[in-house]
Amino acid sequence: MRISGFTFARNASKLYYPVKASITSILPLVDEFVVALGDNDPDDSTEKEILSIDSPKIKIIRTAWDLEHFPHGMEYARQTDIAMRACTGDWLFYIQSDEVLHEKYFPAVKDACLKYFHEPSVEGLLFSYKHFWGDYNHYVVSHAWYPREIRIVRNDPQIHSWRDAQSFRRIPDFDGVDYYQKKGTRKLSVVPIDACIHHYGFVRPPAIMQRKNKNHHANYRGLKAMIERFKNRPEQFEYGDLNKLQVYTDEHPQAMKEWIAKMDWSETLQLPCSKKALHKHDLPKYRLLTFIEQRLLQGRQLFGFRNYKLTKPKISPSGFF
Repeated sequence: MRISGFTFARNASKLYYPVKASITSILPLVDEFVVALGDNDPDDSTEKEILSIDSPKIKIIRTAWDLEHFPHGMEYARQTDIAMRACTGDWLFYIQSDEVLHEKYFPAVKDACLKYFHEPSVEGLLFSYKHFWGDYNHYVVSHAWYPREIRIVRNDPQIHSWRDAQSFRRIPDFDGVDYYQKKGTRKLSVVPIDACIHHYGFVRPPAIMQRKNKNHHANYRGLKAMIERFKNRPEQFEYGDLNKLQVYTDEHPQAMKEWIAKMDWSETLQLPCSKKALHKHDLPKYRLLTFIEQRLLQGRQLFGFRNYKLTKPKISPSGFF
């Protein structure tokens, strides 16, 4: 059994993605790691960071982004597919450039890959998520955030990245154009495993966080729409009141140790959000839904987005498939 890791990246360094920590966090688990590396800006050092890992497992595929033909985040999915198709493993471990796996979950990941290797009904493995916000001491638990997502899939040419690369679907005879298509597709059958992805996508210096948001919006809606949306917004991202969030007291992944040590924006965090800049998890509707889910439903989401189907494979008396 072989496991491939894969991701995509473009201007990850200048937008403060911990891409090196992300890759190294799963490198011990995989036999190879494929990176679809986009056409970075001249002042970006993403390629240098990746090469500094100095591992024979890493394979870089240089790509060009086409936001005109793949708007609304679909270019993210296309780049994910490019990396995925270059993988040679039986299982494919996808990790985005702001996601990191804690080393304490290595045994659970290895065991699950072995356990379900000969069970074709299991098409993917489902991870839980911890979404950090503002700094490394706070994280969001909210109906507005996805609690789980598929991060390991089988190496099957019919399995593709979907929508804006958050998840995967089985898309037979995919034309490689519409990553949002639903007709003729189906959700993957997956099993949850006891492993959590640490998501650091909203842990950046406020000015860089706002720059990243502008870049993200332009990739979805185009440059003109981005300029219009942000013309009256501050240059510093407003994180809001972190006291309303969950406090993280556990250890972060070892791969993040050097990255976390660079944090120097604590004093700029606890600034109140203007009403216009309220975040989704701050809105009354989502706060009410979150209260019901966390206090009354043991964390089960009501009407949450779930692009997967849970399956319960039968285990033979010997414990093998």
